[in-house]
Amino acid sequence: MNATVTATDQLPVLVIGAGPAGLAAAAHLVERGLDPLVLEAGNRAGAGVREWSHVRLFSTWGEVTDPAAEKLLAPTGWVKPDAKTYPTGGDWAADYLQPLADVLGDKVRLGARVTGVSRSGRDRIVDADREAQPFVVHVEYADGREERIFARAVIDASGTWSTPSPAGASGLPALGEKAAADRVSYRVPDLTDPTVRARYAGRRTAVIGSGASAFTALASFADLAREEEGTKAVWILRRGISGSTFGGGTADQLPARGALGLAAKAAVEEGHADAVTGFRTEAIERDTEGRLVLVAEDGRRLDPVDEVIVLTGFRPDLSFLSELRLGLDERLQAPVALAPLIDPNQHSCGTVYPHGVNELSHPEQGVYLVGMKSYGRAPTFLALTGYEQVRSIVAAIAGDRESAERVELVLPETGVCGGAGLFDQPDTEQQGDAGGCCAPAPALIQLGTTNPAPSCG
Repeated sequence: MNATVTATDQLPVLVIGAGPAGLAAAAHLVERGLDPLVLEAGNRAGAGVREWSHVRLFSTWGEVTDPAAEKLLAPTGWVKPDAKTYPTGGDWAADYLQPLADVLGDKVRLGARVTGVSRSGRDRIVDADREAQPFVVHVEYADGREERIFARAVIDASGTWSTPSPAGASGLPALGEKAAADRVSYRVPDLTDPTVRARYAGRRTAVIGSGASAFTALASFADLAREEEGTKAVWILRRGISGSTFGGGTADQLPARGALGLAAKAAVEEGHADAVTGFRTEAIERDTEGRLVLVAEDGRRLDPVDEVIVLTGFRPDLSFLSELRLGLDERLQAPVALAPLIDPNQHSCGTVYPHGVNELSHPEQGVYLVGMKSYGRAPTFLALTGYEQVRSIVAAIAGDRESAERVELVLPETGVCGGAGLFDQPDTEQQGDAGGCCAPAPALIQLGTTNPAPSCG
């Protein structure tokens, strides 16, 4: 530990987001004798995860809990679920994230949205005495109150769930996309919900995207089509279909993910989904009956659909960090040192080696992006990777550089994600750190509306 203690050192470490990585960071801070303060914009811990509660993870329970968090939970009588089973997002939130938040108590504030982070008395431009100043965090509460909180360090684990990518192939919203908002969704629908089911049953729906989220939607729509006549999916791919499009199948080292790819393939082969390849969406128009017509950059127009589901990935919200000096890769919007390790053209979730404070540091000392947000626009994030990130960062904040630079995570064999073609488009079902690779139970027959097919990109 550092011998010199400053006034800034007496301030809390502020954690943004009460998802898996954020709560794990708080657990590690408590273990180190440091004071965390977790700010969560939602009204419950794991608010982002709860929004995909019907989705099942690719990773097992044994791979989605953090060791420091388990130690914190142990005295409460908490019992870890069967390590070999696959939780849904709802299971993860109810059986792990919420109990962890309960143990942390008033160290977690709900309904607290961070709208800005800076150095006290120093905007982005000012150099003078910058590093000696604490961070100042502007917070807006659900009841309308505002507050500024001072912190010794900031760990941003807010994820990417709140900022889905648009339908437009250029990365911008397609022309007419916002005007069609009442018919456009950016989430995998929960077709077990009667209201959601009624929205899509007997109707024609376009699914844009080629990752695991799209696979989940295709598999779910195929099940619905078998029960509700007239239900049809139109699968929109920006690229063509090749041997790797549906992933590794039975050879996939994540069996649950392989099963998901096979379910999507079956949906196409059985005629429940029509694949349209090489289609880069430029516009979404309405016809005279109010249905939606997708228009490609090359001028192609598809037959009208009733609904559009856009599953083209997520991106980080960096707007509230604009007064900080971040070192981000110009392409992925991930930390510069991390970006080459997570390039989706070269890596999938299990081929990225564990990393920590060295790869996650910025020119602005003391601020860190962790969890899914640290990956920027890259997909395929593992919860275990996020837990190792926060362990390393907290060790560095505590002054234990030796531990911070030591790799303590060995990824399990199932963490190696073969079939990189599955992730041709950035696509991840987790937010806010809702980490982990996700999937259905590893049996094709279990992919149905009574056991919804999960996804993760």
